[in-house]
Amino acid sequence: MKIKSIRQVKKLAGKRVMLRADFNVPMERGRVADDYKIVAGLPTIRFLLRYNCKIIIITHLGRPEGRIEKKYSLAPVARHLGKLLDKKVNFADDCVGLKSGTAVGKMKPGEILMLENLRFSKGEGKNDKKFARQLAGLADVYVNDAFANSHRRHASMSAIKKYLPSYAGLLLPEEVENLNKIFHPRPPLVAVIGGAKIGTKISFLKKISRKSFKVLIGGALANNFFASRGMEIGQSLVDKESIKLAGRLKQKNILLPIDVVVSDKKDGGGPAEAKNIFKVNKNEKILDIGPKTIRLYSLFLKKAQTIIWNGPMGMFEKEHFKHGTLAIARVIASRSRGRAFGVAGGGETIEALKMTGMENYVDWISTGGGATLAFLNGEPMPGLKGLVK
Repeated sequence: MKIKSIRQVKKLAGKRVMLRADFNVPMERGRVADDYKIVAGLPTIRFLLRYNCKIIIITHLGRPEGRIEKKYSLAPVARHLGKLLDKKVNFADDCVGLKSGTAVGKMKPGEILMLENLRFSKGEGKNDKKFARQLAGLADVYVNDAFANSHRRHASMSAIKKYLPSYAGLLLPEEVENLNKIFHPRPPLVAVIGGAKIGTKISFLKKISRKSFKVLIGGALANNFFASRGMEIGQSLVDKESIKLAGRLKQKNILLPIDVVVSDKKDGGGPAEAKNIFKVNKNEKILDIGPKTIRLYSLFLKKAQTIIWNGPMGMFEKEHFKHGTLAIARVIASRSRGRAFGVAGGGETIEALKMTGMENYVDWISTGGGATLAFLNGEPMPGLKGLVK
């Protein structure tokens, strides 16, 4: 495997570098709530600063779908990045146009400028060549360090590479190299898959089940499997299309919870009760895996030599329903770093790992959710085209 890295660029000093980062981070009351993705991108920024580059950061936040929405402005992200670097990060409140062009023109070597949310422009999502050319006109070199968005055929990921010399940042090769190990796992491989919709995960589930000793299902994802088998799931979260898709997966090594934690309140505000999966009532909602399932899943994880985890086991943000997710997180973390090679990915997965305080024990925590699954499933990755062979 060959990766075209920014480390290979000759005469980088003083260049205008357009850095495509993925700083699509959770926000609360106009502030960054979790900066894991931003911190993961710091090595590339510091590398470019050593060469006194003019760093123009482009990224997105949320899904404004071509509309300007104040709640998705990147100004708070720019301020937060400045605090992490202990260095001023300038901000332009457009990504192409007079303001961004003027701000870039005033830049001095070693300065950092963040442009406004790329997704405020319809051209981004349409992979528009004109929009890509406008972005490219601001820089001398393009660097992709946004692995988590590299499965998107967007202008800042794909079309822009036609107009600038293009390279991978420092984070992107680490993502590719670590995830690549899952293609040739040390057996037995155990996959833990949770979250909600199965639509984005069904092809991955098919593929990973062929490589895996066991695939352990949790979260709302499991509800779709239960419903496809005609089991009572009460008021639990499902969608009709996902039920159909789940019904097609018949692999014997795909395991479902044997007990669950339920509540008779839709928001999980009522008392929690652990139940056998066949004893769920019509007025109840499944919100976590139960203690017997935790023990069963832990037995398989303790035998694993390779582990991949994507998606929580339940509504872990609620006190009564976090135990399944956190218990599995602790087992995966304690098994990783030597005994097994452990990989985790996805925003909620990372959040859960952080709640255990054991995230540093996992061999690789991918910044990607959908991108990680797409990569492991062998799907097209427009952001990697021309950078990774």
